[in-house]
Amino acid sequence: MDAGLKNPLGARALYIFRNGEDTLYRIHGSPEWWTIGKSVSSGCVRMLNQDAIDLYNRVPNRTEILVIGSAMA
Repeated sequence: MDAGLKNPLGARALYIFRNGEDTLYRIHGSPEWWTIGKSVSSGCVRMLNQDAIDLYNRVPNRTEILVIGSAMA
């Protein structure tokens, strides 16, 4: 599906790989800005579309990321 307002991955999506394998997790924009910060995703990191576009434009392919989790009560 093309990027855009009706795409559930928003305007851009950065795919997260580990050891060359797709993790199925993404960093992506969301057209549903009111859900950002809520537990409605399957582990993806959602951002405002304009922030996802900015990140996409500034981060080169194969950039390493560090995911830090917190314990949920």
